[in-house]
Amino acid sequence: MSTPLTELPVRRLTTADLSSCADLSEDRGWPREEHKWGLLLAAGRGYGIDDPAGKGLVAGCVVTSYGPGLSAIGMVLVAERYARQGVGRRLMKHVLTEAGATPLTLHATPYGQPLYEELGFSHVGRAEMVRGRFRPSGPAPRATTRPATAEDLTAILRLDAEVFGLDRTHIITRLPAFADQLRVAEADGALTGFAAVWPNMETHVVGPLIARDTDTAKSLIASLAAQTDRPLRTDIDVRHEELLAWLKANGLEPIAFNAVMMHGAPALPGDWTRRFAPLTVAAA
Repeated sequence: MSTPLTELPVRRLTTADLSSCADLSEDRGWPREEHKWGLLLAAGRGYGIDDPAGKGLVAGCVVTSYGPGLSAIGMVLVAERYARQGVGRRLMKHVLTEAGATPLTLHATPYGQPLYEELGFSHVGRAEMVRGRFRPSGPAPRATTRPATAEDLTAILRLDAEVFGLDRTHIITRLPAFADQLRVAEADGALTGFAAVWPNMETHVVGPLIARDTDTAKSLIASLAAQTDRPLRTDIDVRHEELLAWLKANGLEPIAFNAVMMHGAPALPGDWTRRFAPLTVAAA
């Protein structure tokens, strides 16, 4: 007798499951995103449900832990052939059980948001995805930027922990190998921001983007854009209206909105005024 879909066992995924995860992305019409899957599976905890028919994964997701203060859920995917049959709910309930008292956050697509609301997630913000070829126009931003060096890592980690509100050492230390560019902004000898750009299919994704003010954020993006011939993509907190308007005036176009949601806490930690874009948005 076959096991009902909503009772199939959930197992831990590892980097050995990278190809199956990419297949699952492709099955739902997403890019394969193997580079991003590789980072998330190495730095986080993957959860998956195997297809009882032996055809890869029925569903999968990744949880990135930042200690007892927060974990982030992303890449929640259910194979098309098993959609709307309770599999996603089964997977998410398992993740919630595993998390215990740890607050959880995710970026929800309009499709996924109703399920997360039913599971107790609340809407705490919104991010806008923009994409396009960066074409500078108007006055150039004035902040000084340069390529990051190994000597900058301590200062980057200190600034990131201050702005993000939690220790992300296990993620940030992977940036030099993961990203094609990592740049820092400076003023009076002090680090005032940093940003990376990393390859994702035919685009370069800007993130994370941490900066003391909007002009510094603009300078970091402009300096990253100057070194690539790919279209840029990034996800900006909608409260940063000036930066979003500037990006759209410089060639990027709005693609989608995702809801920022929380479970177990009223809001994200840290200082949103200096947090412009996340490292990865693995929308759920």
